[in-house]
Amino acid sequence: MKKNFKRFAYLLLFVAVSASCKKDKTTPDPVPTPGTEQPAPVATNFVSVAPIKNYTSGELKTRAALFGFKKNADNFKYDVDYVKLVYKTIYKGKEVNASGLLGIPKNTPTAPSIISAQHGTIFVDEAAPTNMNNNQEAFSGHVLLASAGFITVVPDYIGYGDTKDLQHPYYDQEYAASAVVDMLKATKAYLAKEKIASSNRLFLTGYSEGGYITMAAQKEIENNPAHGLTLTAVSAGAGAYDLTEMLAKVAASSSYDEPGFLATLLISYNTVYEWNRPLTDFYKEPYAGRLPGLLDGTKNRGDINKGLDKSTSKLFNSTFFTNLQKGGEETKLKDALEKNSFNNWVPKTQLKMFHGTNDEAVYISTSQKTYDRFEKANAKVEFTKVQGTTHQGTFMPMLDETLTWFIGLDK
Repeated sequence: MKKNFKRFAYLLLFVAVSASCKKDKTTPDPVPTPGTEQPAPVATNFVSVAPIKNYTSGELKTRAALFGFKKNADNFKYDVDYVKLVYKTIYKGKEVNASGLLGIPKNTPTAPSIISAQHGTIFVDEAAPTNMNNNQEAFSGHVLLASAGFITVVPDYIGYGDTKDLQHPYYDQEYAASAVVDMLKATKAYLAKEKIASSNRLFLTGYSEGGYITMAAQKEIENNPAHGLTLTAVSAGAGAYDLTEMLAKVAASSSYDEPGFLATLLISYNTVYEWNRPLTDFYKEPYAGRLPGLLDGTKNRGDINKGLDKSTSKLFNSTFFTNLQKGGEETKLKDALEKNSFNNWVPKTQLKMFHGTNDEAVYISTSQKTYDRFEKANAKVEFTKVQGTTHQGTFMPMLDETLTWFIGLDK
């Protein structure tokens, strides 16, 4: 009995000493040298991947030509494996499994850098990027960036893909940022798990709603180093970054060419922020009654706009529209727009902004005012006004220029 007690005592002493040695370890963990190509530490929000399709460089180069890549026509050199990546994120206080597209170029000469590319406003559920094989809109120019040699991340966003049963939080800065940041963390975890090397360079780009989401992600990454993400460069186009300015311009206009955008915004805020106001507070009949059917995820942009009216006096509830122009009225809406604007933040990472001079959907003044604030604060920002282009017509010139810029920095 005494022998057993002594053995037990020695065992306890050995465990205690071993634990003490581990706790008092003074040798620091190795720190990666800047510029080295090392997998990121495994995050906890990665859920799963599922194959979508493998494309050859020839197939993707043909698509790139059809999309209108001119400066980069010869830069689509790599076959790409596309997968759907599922990751955990938080929506309205609850953990949900969101999805996004991940494109991994094959046989690149060095470990590829990462681009997170944010798509513009979509109305049809099937237009989410992970449906790229089944929907032409889902196979956007962003998808092709992987063939230029970048690991390409394209989030579906909350409200699309695996979360299509949830209300999409349209132009909400918090959820815009988390869709990107959380997918980037999960992507790094997946790459580490599969021992797929990537460089330490990270680029962001996006257009329209995607431009807004790109700027939201930039702000979140720069303000919160705990995410473990460091940006190399950012490109954002026509993103309605100053929502207060955007609404003021609509309120001062007799017509607006894209009523579906405004309807999506008002219904999103009304639902996500739980105002739960009747749609007749915002819209006249018959439009208030039509909206749930128009925005059910099966109608495209053109169908939605046809079901509404471009005339602001015909479309909007008269009291609501008058109150948009008054101080002290519709304060919840105006406060939400101001909160979700970028009027009290200055970017640190080099940023290029783009906007078409004939944009009929997102007023160029929202970019101009945002750029002016950034420049006054000495941010590293450039603003390119794409001459003579509409909202849709600006996307490809911007993406072509962006890819040229990113390739030049990817050294």
